[in-house]
Amino acid sequence: MKINVDLLGGFLPDRFGKYAPEEYRLHNQPMRSFPIHISDLPRGTRALALTLIDYDAVPVAGFPWIHWIATDFDVSNEIPENISNLGNGLVQGKNSNDSKFIDLDDPVVINHYVGPTPPSDHDYTLTVYALNNKTNLEPGFYLNELLKKVDSMAIDQATIKFRSRG
Repeated sequence: MKINVDLLGGFLPDRFGKYAPEEYRLHNQPMRSFPIHISDLPRGTRALALTLIDYDAVPVAGFPWIHWIATDFDVSNEIPENISNLGNGLVQGKNSNDSKFIDLDDPVVINHYVGPTPPSDHDYTLTVYALNNKTNLEPGFYLNELLKKVDSMAIDQATIKFRSRG
């Protein structure tokens, strides 16, 4: 299995992150998810899941920043742009805006894709999992819940890193 994200000059296009236009923001958070291209899905894949994590955030926040966790995507060679807003059957979990260190109490932002807004250029780690079945997690699940399900259900996984401008 392989995954790819279209980059612009080696960076995530601005409309998905810190420099997103106002119409792609909520509470000043970029909310439009980027498309993900998938190839060589293994036979028996019944659903997809993903994590998007900023490990460069550790010196800034004290922990890796979860930007997006989602599961139970329909099997396809493309996770389309803006699917975080459109839904289409996927189930989304809590991002790091659910932290006690953040003064934001909007479940639309917390249980959703939230694009990169790094203080300087950061690397982001995207992992897509091919699953043998849907996880049936409830909306608002936590990363550890997803990872426990993935441990027993993943047929394959692919990880890439990309940068976003600070």
